Amino acid sequence: MAYELYYWPTIPGRGEFVRLALEEAGADYIDVARQPRGMDALMKLMDEVEQPPFAAPFLKDGDTIIGQMAAILLYLGARHGLAPKDPAGGLWTHQIQLTIADIVAEAHDTHHPIGIGLYYEDQKEEALRRSAEYRKERIPKFFDWFETIIARNPSGSGYLVGRSLTYADLSLFQVVEGLLYAFPKATKRVLKQTPKVAALHEAVARRPRIKAYLESPRRIPFNEDGIFRRYPELDG
Repeated sequence: MAYELYYWPTIPGRGEFVRLALEEAGADYIDVARQPRGMDALMKLMDEVEQPPFAAPFLKDGDTIIGQMAAILLYLGARHGLAPKDPAGGLWTHQIQLTIADIVAEAHDTHHPIGIGLYYEDQKEEALRRSAEYRKERIPKFFDWFETIIARNPSGSGYLVGRSLTYADLSLFQVVEGLLYAFPKATKRVLKQTPKVAALHEAVARRPRIKAYLESPRRIPFNEDGIFRRYPELDG
C-alpha cells in the first residue's frame, strides 16, 4: 500500500523534507493534494479523524496517521534504512532533525516576524531587522554546529550520523537549498566557512534517486509563498 503524503500542492515547505526521504527510499507514495480534489481530501481527513494533526504535512500509512515533519521522518527512517538501528543513534538523528526544524522556523520568521496572518509588506521594517540578525548570527551558528557534527562523526563518512546517509542529511540538504534561494549572498559566505556542510550538500544532490527527483516535475520550485522566500532587500 502506498504512503499518502498530505501537504499544500504549490509550495515545497515542510512537506519537501518528507518528499526527499520518500524519494531516497524509493517508496511508493501519493502526493494527495496534488491529485484531483486533493485539497478536499486533505481538509476532510483533518476534519474527521479522531486524532487530527495540527497542520500539514502529515503522512498516512494504512490506519496510521503521523503529523509533524520530525515525527514523520522518525517513522520513515526506521522503516527505510534512513536512520541508525541502535536506539542511541536513532535518538541522535532525531535530535539533529529537531534542530533543523528550528532553523527552518527561524527562516520563516525572517519574512513574517510579527505574524503569519499579516502580509510581508505589513511587517517589512521588522523583517529587515530580523533578517540581518538571522544572516549574521543564526545561519553561521547553526552551520557551525552541523560542521562540528560532521567533523566529530567517528566514521569519517562525511555524514551527520554513522557511515550511511540518514534523513537528517537529506533535511540539511534541503535547508542549504532553501537558504541559497532566500539568502544567496549570506549563505554562500557561510558555506565557504563550513566546507563539510557544503560537501554534504553536493553529495546528496549527486545521489541517483535525489538527482532524478530534482530534475523531475515532482520537485516543486521555491517561491514566495513558502518558507524560504527571496526578497533581495533581506539578503546582504
